Amino acid sequence: MNWFSGPYLDRALRRDAERLAAAHLDVDALMVPLWHGRSLVRATSPDGERLRAVMPSRAHMQLTGAAAGTPIALGLFHGQACFALELQGETMPDPALFAAGAEFADLRQIAMLLDAGEAGLLAYARAMVHWVRTHRHCGLCGSPTELAPTGHSLRCSNVQCGHEQFPRLDPAIIVLVHDGERALLGRQAAWPPQRYSTIAGFVEPGESLEDAVAREVAEETGIRVTDIEYHSSQPWPFPSSLMLGFTARATTLDIMLDDRELEDAQWFTRADIAAGNPRLPPRQSVAYRLIEHWYDAAAARPLAAEPGAARW
Repeated sequence: MNWFSGPYLDRALRRDAERLAAAHLDVDALMVPLWHGRSLVRATSPDGERLRAVMPSRAHMQLTGAAAGTPIALGLFHGQACFALELQGETMPDPALFAAGAEFADLRQIAMLLDAGEAGLLAYARAMVHWVRTHRHCGLCGSPTELAPTGHSLRCSNVQCGHEQFPRLDPAIIVLVHDGERALLGRQAAWPPQRYSTIAGFVEPGESLEDAVAREVAEETGIRVTDIEYHSSQPWPFPSSLMLGFTARATTLDIMLDDRELEDAQWFTRADIAAGNPRLPPRQSVAYRLIEHWYDAAAARPLAAEPGAARW
């Protein structure tokens, strides 16, 4: 199962009007605070290698006096109602207001230090806060929008319009292209040296997922592919993508970087990867899972057991 996914939350709360109304009044309901997209966590080990999400109760949040937006209903987490809450203001609130030893952190950097369920909840909260923040006005008439109690609907405040909108995702394909013995990996110019990853790109209107895989690989590397097979998907709320993972076999081998999307792309053998060249994506990414899936299919030992393999 890919990181940020799984049955960590009961989302049925928003379909039960009576329970939802009670949850909005519950002083013990959990709040998932975010400030400028950063999640609130605290260390649970002296070395800081294990983290827990900080989820104050509604009553505790009110005591802090921190300025915040409207709570966004998420669902039931371990049986308790929880809400995403965007903290407002350009100055970071003191994390100690919410819990001793707390800090605001970039979820991309600390996800693997969290419990998988908590990582998924923080990712979900981040995605919902981003959606509400970036859809403050109706796309039809320009009037302010209002968040519905369910948290999954924004309604136009103009009664003559009444347009309703729901959270949207940006579908993106991500693909491990191989020729059997080698994997095709690319890098962007902004990345630190030796960092490579799988080929990825957004799905365009009127395109199937398989069409998007073939087009993106051809545009970015000049390689043609066949045998496109679905592997798995991953929510990626940075800010609002759904990554759809595939594998594909190359039918051509000459790399051509025509569109300048990538600074470099190369073929890497399993021996290259085991030796730490290149540095692979982080383990919480579907990109790593795709590379691992291909590598383990014909390796003497799993990629996770290779001491020389390097990650970002």
